[in-house]
Amino acid sequence: MRFYCAARFAAHFLFRICLLACAAPLAAQDVTLTSRDGSIEIAGNILGYDGQFYRVDTIYGELTIDGSGVNCDGPGCPDLESFVAELEISGAATAGEVLIPALIDGFARRNRFSMAEETDGPTRTTFVLTQRETGKVVARFSVHSTNTDEGFADLLVNEADVVLSRREIRNEEAQRAYQAGMGEMRAANRARVLALDALVPIVAPGSPLTEITLADLAAVFSGRITSWAALGGPDAPISVHMRDAAAGLAQAAEDKLLAPIGADLRADAQRHNSDAALWRAVVADPFSIGLSTVSGIGNAVPLGLSGDCGFAIHASRRNAKTEDYPLTVPLFLYTPARRLPRLAREFLAYARSAPAQLVIRRAGFIDQSPEEMPIDDQGDRFANAIARAGDGVGLEELQRMVAALTPLSRLTLSFRFQAGSAALDAQSSSNIRQLAVALESGQFDGRKLVFVGFSDGAGPAEANRKISMRRAESLRRAVVAATEAMDLTRVELQVEAFGEAMPMACDDTTWGRQANRRVEVWLR
Repeated sequence: MRFYCAARFAAHFLFRICLLACAAPLAAQDVTLTSRDGSIEIAGNILGYDGQFYRVDTIYGELTIDGSGVNCDGPGCPDLESFVAELEISGAATAGEVLIPALIDGFARRNRFSMAEETDGPTRTTFVLTQRETGKVVARFSVHSTNTDEGFADLLVNEADVVLSRREIRNEEAQRAYQAGMGEMRAANRARVLALDALVPIVAPGSPLTEITLADLAAVFSGRITSWAALGGPDAPISVHMRDAAAGLAQAAEDKLLAPIGADLRADAQRHNSDAALWRAVVADPFSIGLSTVSGIGNAVPLGLSGDCGFAIHASRRNAKTEDYPLTVPLFLYTPARRLPRLAREFLAYARSAPAQLVIRRAGFIDQSPEEMPIDDQGDRFANAIARAGDGVGLEELQRMVAALTPLSRLTLSFRFQAGSAALDAQSSSNIRQLAVALESGQFDGRKLVFVGFSDGAGPAEANRKISMRRAESLRRAVVAATEAMDLTRVELQVEAFGEAMPMACDDTTWGRQANRRVEVWLR
């Protein structure tokens, strides 16, 4: 199956490259750019114009030249008066059909543009923005809503400027993009989190099951558990439902749920080409279970995730933001190393803003704006810390933790690390920028932020406390480094650490250890 998919992707990629190669000579046109005083002249083939800068292929190589300082002459020169900013977005269907249109509408309203939709087929819609006063078209944002695989395929053949992805870019995709001159797609300026979602196990209404452990969920979807009897239900076979293999949701599910146990999805799993088709199939079968997202539950019933070493947790907005919920899934934006038109850049910048976070939430996704959680909402976590305290965590250390944290509120921004690595995971890397922006905007002026480190339980307790302190300090330095213009006297930044004193999950699984190794942010 993997060979077939790889061969199909390669054939698809080569076919598109051929089409572009054949069309390229027609697109290249001669221009001559001359400085205002006539002292400098550059000739070549124009590759693009973004409303401000020309991109020209010359005998000196590819040059980017500020249009305000030159005159353009030749058949390739754009009409500066009628320039229209264009942006091609491709990838995950739900985000392309729901979230991106909502964000474009919000961007248009804030800039006093009118927006019209043009349908270019079953999966492609173009949003045309015009100035309200003049009726002049200023931008055309085209959205190709298919799946994550198709989004990266479009990017690699220059048919997309932005990829919407429910998973991180694969090694092969990143390597091909780099070879095509698109830059390092894993870099912070090439990849960022647009919004959050979560993988949620769903069952039909009336099911007696309300919770399931992560281990049992993985066993069900891998085929190691095939009967409801093993989960405390009737002696009936379990019917498993999942999105189609090309969907980023399915790929993220396999990465987060099945890869840690070295398993594949069971062969008889029923695949669906949309979130709606998936939840409808689950609702229609009382013996079924599916894996969907917070934004795609429909009329199905979501299950909580439980564990022997932690309390049951549900896929709420706050739990996804903190990554306390184990199956949180970021929605990524990937952009190549090329200069986009000014309005396109402004739209992408708007998608990070506080007003955009409200749009993201209304669209059914989970925003990234920091929220405060009062200590009263942390009762389950403190109770679990007392109940699950290891031999190395005495009453004195638990009392120290409670005394230190009780006057504070927890922020929904947490930082977790990749399995077997000191590097942050993708969501946590995005959280650094989110917190830096909040600090720069003055959101926490006059207040105290405490970076609190926690660890897993592997090794001596005192060593774990020291490790968690080093992580907390490294996160504090990273956030300060990410701020571009902040007066550090306006806010107090401290560090604290409690090692293994507050476990979120069992240490006997890769995910459990990763969940426990974290840095939280508390606020006073």
